[in-house]
Amino acid sequence: MAFFCNIASDMKFNKLKVVIFIGFFAIVGVIIMQLFLLNQAYIFQKKDVEDKIHFALQDVVERIYRDNKTELPTANLIKKVSENYFIVNVNDVFENQILEHYLETEFEKVKLEMDFEYAIYDCSSQSMVYGNYVSFKGEKSNVCEDCFSKNTDLTYYFAIRFPHIKQSYFKSLSQYWVFTVVLFFVLIIYVYSVFLMLKQKKYTDLQKDFINNMTHEFKTPLASILIASNYANSQKEIQENSKLSKYIQIIINQSNKLNQHIEKILYVAKTESKQIEIEKSSIDLKAILELVSENINLKHQKEIKIQFQLERNYFIHADEFHFYNLIYNIIDNAVKYSGQNPVIRVVTKETSKDLLLQFSDNGSGIPENDLPFVFDKFYRVARQDSKDIEGFGIGLSYVKGVCEWHDWNVFVANNKDAGITVSIQINKTDYE
Repeated sequence: MAFFCNIASDMKFNKLKVVIFIGFFAIVGVIIMQLFLLNQAYIFQKKDVEDKIHFALQDVVERIYRDNKTELPTANLIKKVSENYFIVNVNDVFENQILEHYLETEFEKVKLEMDFEYAIYDCSSQSMVYGNYVSFKGEKSNVCEDCFSKNTDLTYYFAIRFPHIKQSYFKSLSQYWVFTVVLFFVLIIYVYSVFLMLKQKKYTDLQKDFINNMTHEFKTPLASILIASNYANSQKEIQENSKLSKYIQIIINQSNKLNQHIEKILYVAKTESKQIEIEKSSIDLKAILELVSENINLKHQKEIKIQFQLERNYFIHADEFHFYNLIYNIIDNAVKYSGQNPVIRVVTKETSKDLLLQFSDNGSGIPENDLPFVFDKFYRVARQDSKDIEGFGIGLSYVKGVCEWHDWNVFVANNKDAGITVSIQINKTDYE
């Protein structure tokens, strides 16, 4: 059995690993695609800016030739030396101020919003004469007169430089950068979450193994104690000795109590690992209520009144083991919190759609703030006598679990006078 459980666990873990790797590769794929799109956008933006520069400079040259009333050369007007440096062959005389005005005007037409600086080749001195630094925003910046070099093949030309052209590319792609950063952030969170999940799974598996091993190790000697105690209690010598009989009965009662606690711990481990299996059968409601009533009276050392008000004799289609535990837990809780003279009423109310099975007690009730949480695992209502009442806070959680397994509803409400009423809504198809 353990072998098959290990196989099932390994299969679940393998599925988890497959899901993790698929998710990881999907995110990585999206990031690679985003980087590809970012690169394509960069190339497109770069070409767009270069085209704007080329067209603007072409128009500047045309305006100079138009002013000089000379014929425009057909080729080799604009030469790109580097990414931010261009040489324009005018092959005709032109003035510095007019050139700067034309450059600003044509750049504005094509919406080229970048700083630039230019220099003009002087034939007499055979050197590049720095023109000016033109800021788009009107801000002062460091000029770079040494950045311009002369070209021996040309006579009348000027050079233009865009010092911040690369920064403009990245600024124009700001939205792409934001998306890329967000994707990287998502990937980091995903990887971190996976590590946390695997770590938590490891601890959960260790916890389940510990609980299962511990409870099974306890149940073996406990079963031997119960067998020996029941055998000893049936012996004539023990029955005739009231003191020994009392001690044996204490051993049996405490062993049964310990066995119930172990079953509850096992229930927690099984529900967390989803190992619960439901086997439905037809159950006599009145008979199982009487059995629970008998066992409750044997357990508690006080006078208990358990009253049944059934409209008729019902047969419930449910898992007998869990249905018995469900009723036992509800009535046991009612007895615990009903003081010294508990009165428990079990009532059925049948409608056209379902059967309502209600358990009412005469206890102190539950504070309204605590009512929404009474079915939560390990939750216990704060009481002055809570130290005197045994339990782990999983009785009503178990009740809710059994109802969910059977597709029933369960809810709790305070009574008008005293105590609470736990109601179980059983589907029409689950009783006769």
